[in-house]
Order: sequence, then structure tokens, then C-alpha cells
Amino acid sequence: MLGAAWMVGALKALQDELGTDVREFDQFVGTSAGSVLAGLLGAGVSVEDLLTHQLGGTLADGPLAGYLWDYDRDTGGDRPGLPKVGFGSRELLRRNALHLRSLPPTAVLSAILPEGRGSIEAVGALVSHVVPTGWVQRAGVTVVALDYDTGERVAFGRPGVDPVDLPSAVMASCAIPGWYQPVRIGAHRYIDGGAWSSTNLDLMIGLGLDEVYVLAPQVSFVKDAPTQWRTRVERQWRNRVTLRVLRELGRVHADGAEVTVLGPGEEDLEAFGSNLMDVSRRPRVIETSLRTSAVALHDPAPLPDRSAFEDVGPSEDVG
Repeated sequence: MLGAAWMVGALKALQDELGTDVREFDQFVGTSAGSVLAGLLGAGVSVEDLLTHQLGGTLADGPLAGYLWDYDRDTGGDRPGLPKVGFGSRELLRRNALHLRSLPPTAVLSAILPEGRGSIEAVGALVSHVVPTGWVQRAGVTVVALDYDTGERVAFGRPGVDPVDLPSAVMASCAIPGWYQPVRIGAHRYIDGGAWSSTNLDLMIGLGLDEVYVLAPQVSFVKDAPTQWRTRVERQWRNRVTLRVLRELGRVHADGAEVTVLGPGEEDLEAFGSNLMDVSRRPRVIETSLRTSAVALHDPAPLPDRSAFEDVGPSEDVG
């Protein structure tokens, strides 16, 4: 929830800095909360309307007009409910038993975690208000999920991938393992695409893009020393995500695109706290992101060397 709020602030800052309506971008790749925003932008929802919606304002016109969203009720709370007993996906573990090391560690962990019981239907209802059935009318909108039965990353909306309705794809991409129920599409179950990669930036390879902008609320280039154990664990997670994004970035850059990565700064991290589902922090996160993102985009710093994050664990490179 806080990731979505931060990204809306960052989108507004990006649009203002570039002087371009971001809905005109050639490609969108959205994962988890990013899939909601990518889908809505692709369906014609403006950044201004997304910001108004996040701030609780009323929309008189546009694709989101008339839809009521209660952030306290529809997000399902800031803590997961009691999960089911047992492994979430024995099938994923069985199918990949001989090459588990070739999967991202987060994909393996998602299969080990018990299956969640929470419902992501409210997110589907939001997207359905804008796109009731089918996909968006324009090309270049990709929603990423993980096949919970095979362990394969699935890029919904891409050529060669079986067509699905946008609301189902977005719900699948947002189904956090151990928290929400996997989303069944056809014969397979799907979970949050972040179980493969937080950004799935490498899906921008081969698209002939000149510039790529990455809005990544789980990335951070801040090197601090928090004292609370929850925050220390959260920072370790961010280190892993950042390392993977930098690896993916190298491949996209080698493909010919200039890449700008925007992640939370020190003020943003303080606004987030240690729980990205804490809805009570959302107004502060938006306000902070609007300000800090504008500063960062106006005067971007060079990306740090990958070695600064290499001490966070074993390699997570995948084919």
C-alpha cells in the first residue's frame, strides 16, 4: 500500500520533470502495486487522477469517476491473517527440485511459505471499474506474476502469453505469498510477481527503448544503521532488492537504453517505517515522495557500484 502511494508521488514528480504525460510512454512493466498503476495508466487514468484518488478526493470525470475506495477497509489490514497449514506450493518445489538454485531465492521462499487466506478482490474491483473485461486498448502494458505451480515468471500482456482479463492479471501480480490467496487463472495459480523480481526491469530488453525510468519503492541506495530489529530486517531486504535491480539494469543498459532508477531516500524510508502495508502512514508517504522525488529527478546522482550491496547473500542471477 505504501509502495503504491510512494509511486504515485514519484509519477507526478517524473511527469512534471519531463513535461510529458506519462500515459504516452511506449512501454509499462508493472509488478505488484506497480501492476495496478501500470494497468490504470495504460487504460487512460491520468497521474493527476491517481494522486487525487490517493489523497481521498472526489473525481467528477475520467475513468475512475464514481469509484469509492476505502483504504482502511479494502486493503485488508496492515497485518496478514492466519495462513493455511503446510507448504504454499509443493508442486513448484517438486517440479524444480533438481534446479532450485536457478530460481530467485524469493520464488523458492514463496513456495515454502504457507498459502495465505487474505482476499485481493478489492484490488480487482478497482481495476474492473476501469477495464471490466479484456486488456487495455493500447499496446505495451505488461503485468508480471509468478506461476505458483511451475515457478515460471509470466508477463501477462506480452505476445505469446495466453490472453487474460486485466483485473485477473493485476490481482495475480498483487497476491503476496503467505498473505493473500493465490489467484487462479485457468488451470494455474499465480502470486505476486515480486516473488521473481521486485521490478522485472529486464523485461525492457529487446524493445528498442532509448530511455527507461524505474520507480522502485523497495529499492534504496541509503546506507544507514537503524537500531530497531524490524527496520534492520527491512533494510537487509532492500539491499537484496537493490542488488538485483542493479544487475537487471546492467543488462538493459547493455541493450542500448539509458536507465534512471528512482528509489526512496532517507526521508522516504522514515515515512515508510518498517511495514509497507501500514495504511496510516500513507498521507505522509505521498507528501514526502512528491517532494523528494522532484529533487532526485531534477539532479540525479550516479548509480552506486554493485559491490556496495554484494555482502547481502548469495548470487541471485537467473537466466
